[in-house]
Amino acid sequence: MITEEAIIIGAGPCGLAAAIELERIGLHPVIIEKSNIAHSISMYPTYMHFFSTPEKLEIGEIPFTTPNDKPSRLEAINYYRTAALRNKVRVNAYEKVLRIDRQPNGLFQLISTDRYGVQKQYETPYVVVATGYFDHPNYLGIPGEDLDKVTHFFREAHPYTGMEVAIIGGSNSAIDAALELERVGAKVTVIYRGAGYSSSIKPWVRPGFEKKVESGLIRMLFESRVVEIDNHHLAVENPEGRQTIANDFVLALTGFHPDREFLTNSGVRIEEEGFPCFDETTMETNVPGLYLAGVVASKHEANEIFIESGRFHGNKIAAHIASLR
Repeated sequence: MITEEAIIIGAGPCGLAAAIELERIGLHPVIIEKSNIAHSISMYPTYMHFFSTPEKLEIGEIPFTTPNDKPSRLEAINYYRTAALRNKVRVNAYEKVLRIDRQPNGLFQLISTDRYGVQKQYETPYVVVATGYFDHPNYLGIPGEDLDKVTHFFREAHPYTGMEVAIIGGSNSAIDAALELERVGAKVTVIYRGAGYSSSIKPWVRPGFEKKVESGLIRMLFESRVVEIDNHHLAVENPEGRQTIANDFVLALTGFHPDREFLTNSGVRIEEEGFPCFDETTMETNVPGLYLAGVVASKHEANEIFIESGRFHGNKIAAHIASLR
């Protein structure tokens, strides 16, 4: 049994921010991360830039310097990695927490496993769940979704040159992907259930995208949904009926959601509206000593909490634990 003063699950920006704040009140936490530091950001499109300015992504009062108005994915990865290293944040990478159990004595027992299947047991009075959501895509639940040609992530356009590519979704990520794909010579069809363009599309991007659609360089299908995928085609339904379109690859950019089941199994009550029970002033759940940080605390949509707001959850958690001690 390994005894720790506090354990944080997840080494994304919000988990790292919580670790730094706990250090400042005299605790020496360890982060258990099933992949690598800032894993979610490393999975973003290769050439992506954030909407936020650099100061809104800062953690631990560490300056985020960049010559650009909006930092890139690579700059963010470098920043969060450097923040962790310079603050000597302890991170057990490539280790997954399987279960959290609160014991009669008030301490938590955690069971984890490393990438070789070796299990560990921990004991701690405080647990912060900062697991994010990027590993839990919103599946369509249709035949063919499990084919190798289907992915819920878009990294870069080059592999799709000359291919028939369908993008499911109409958010910023779908529009950005469509534009990148068209630039490298992919034949792009965007399939969106809405009746018109999403209001969330960046205003400086939408006019260029609409011109591509009007000129026939990108095909846009509104009020449409994919109902079946096979090796060479898609079946799409819309008000005009069902149609089959040629297809080589599918980018199902339908969003992500937090892992509510993990929280439920840890004793966290899920409210009727579907979000976890927690105190917004302290981030403590209905389980004493178990806290939430980042997007896992979202109440309705996974994108309602961003780094720029979730990074302050660690301050609330640290303040509450300090008051108890």
